[in-house]
Amino acid sequence: MSDFFQNGEIATFHRLRPRKLEELELELEAAAKHRPISLVLPYIPVELQGPGLPRILAELRQVKYLQNVIVTMGRTTPEDFKEARKFFAALPQKPQLLWCTGPAINNLYRLLAENGIDVGEDGKGRSAWTAYGYILAREDSQVIALHDCDIVSYNRELLARLCYPVASPTIDFEFCKGYYSRVTDRMHGRVTRIFVTPLIRALKTSLGPNPFLDYLDSFRYILAGEFSMLTDLARRLRIPGDWGLEVGVLAEVHRNCALSSICQADLADNYEHKHQPLTLQDPNKGLLKMGTDIAKSIFRTLASMGYVLTNEFFVSLKSSYLRTAQDLIARYEYDSLINGLTFDRHAEGSAAEAFVRCIVSAGQQFLETPIETPYISTWKRVAAAIPNVFELLISAVEEDNKE
Repeated sequence: MSDFFQNGEIATFHRLRPRKLEELELELEAAAKHRPISLVLPYIPVELQGPGLPRILAELRQVKYLQNVIVTMGRTTPEDFKEARKFFAALPQKPQLLWCTGPAINNLYRLLAENGIDVGEDGKGRSAWTAYGYILAREDSQVIALHDCDIVSYNRELLARLCYPVASPTIDFEFCKGYYSRVTDRMHGRVTRIFVTPLIRALKTSLGPNPFLDYLDSFRYILAGEFSMLTDLARRLRIPGDWGLEVGVLAEVHRNCALSSICQADLADNYEHKHQPLTLQDPNKGLLKMGTDIAKSIFRTLASMGYVLTNEFFVSLKSSYLRTAQDLIARYEYDSLINGLTFDRHAEGSAAEAFVRCIVSAGQQFLETPIETPYISTWKRVAAAIPNVFELLISAVEEDNKE
């Protein structure tokens, strides 16, 4: 049972009581007649071996309101692509596979580069961006939803609750971010709990009142990978090409939308997926790499707003972050105690101390290249540079899908 408290800068849609899923889906079927919905599934081959993807397919087979299912495939060999085509063919929605390392799409990426459009390296950001372009090219959807392919606890209610605030003409939001609890016998979500939230609050302490930081602090699970949005918004968004994807997308949404058109929705009682390793020795791997990219994304967004970030500022920020993280860790410990959860105070404190290195590394990289932008250009700009790019993208997808 959720609370019903509305705090922060954006609307929050809670799970106040159980609701019949069939009733919710019937409303979405009616809404989808006016606002057709495309689902994007960013997929990598290793997920075919995990427990999440077969469950996701079994659930999606029962969903009737989707116009398209777009599977984006990165880190994929020709053999992987063939295996994926066979696996996803079981879906009745006849999913379209985008082979983002395929020869035809790679030729298109090279053409974009020749025209000054850098699409970055293979990864979730580039795959999602390509999928948005393909949906725009098809011109048959008004809503885009995206969720990961490694959700072990997946059921189709998650998708319905994610789509509803944007697809419903009664609610009528432009962007919806999902949130949920991540708890087993202990709390998970270390990057959000121990790094991103205390970093945002330390920045608020250091910089003073800041609408953007207040907005970020309003999201209950800022690194959740699930969101839905109007297709027209996807045309205007730049997409980060690194681990800063989730925070970077939120920054772009803040830049392009009124706060009254942004919301978050409670998607599930609990959420379980793979856990990234916290490698304390190497800041370029695992969760430390993720933390560094997230911090860089936030620093560059603040700099674009006119804030002057100096070496002295980052030295002060380290201390403020660590104090804030330690205070929150104490709260997590007491919350775990009252709920009978396992809690390792030493491990949590060690993680916070390790995440300090993310601030140091991100600060150094920012000071060395403050105007570097790891964002992929908007599709609006791409179409201005190459007017027939959508036709080329459709042709590339068809070429790569030939037997």
